[in-house]
Amino acid sequence: MKLSLKDALFLGFCAVFILSAKAVLRLHLKIPGHSMFFTLFFLLIARGCVQHRLAASTSALLAGVMAVILGMGKGGPLILVKFLIPGLVVDLMAGMIPGLFNSVSLCLITAAAAAATRFLSDCLVDYLAGMDMDILLQHAMIKSAGNVLFGTAGGMLVPAVIRKLRAYGVINGH
Repeated sequence: MKLSLKDALFLGFCAVFILSAKAVLRLHLKIPGHSMFFTLFFLLIARGCVQHRLAASTSALLAGVMAVILGMGKGGPLILVKFLIPGLVVDLMAGMIPGLFNSVSLCLITAAAAAATRFLSDCLVDYLAGMDMDILLQHAMIKSAGNVLFGTAGGMLVPAVIRKLRAYGVINGH
């Protein structure tokens, strides 16, 4: 399925919003996972508004490539994986569950699953840094709990926003 210019621009704007939120939230709030709120919100919005199998993954890929280029975060090229895996989970869940974006509870489950994938990438980055295994697992669990909490909060807002976008004619009803 080919993307229209409108859809491609929408996905690009979602990627820019993900990066903008990440840049603004570089403040040291000492709250692990706070940037996942906007990341999952915009990944779910991208997939909910653009009817393409890999819409969220495309936005995640664009955001990840730009994050690598701009040097945002720790992990070097692994930053791309931190963006891409949640996008793939959102696309997978959207493909498996019809009507996903009409249900708050389904969006919460999808956001929790996508946010939980950061556990693997956090473990990988910590392992490559040479961290002790016990500390590595504790650190990844704490960060993952924050990611899931903030990710589900962002996912909870998606159905209402998509309903409003449809009502105002910004996107087509699917």
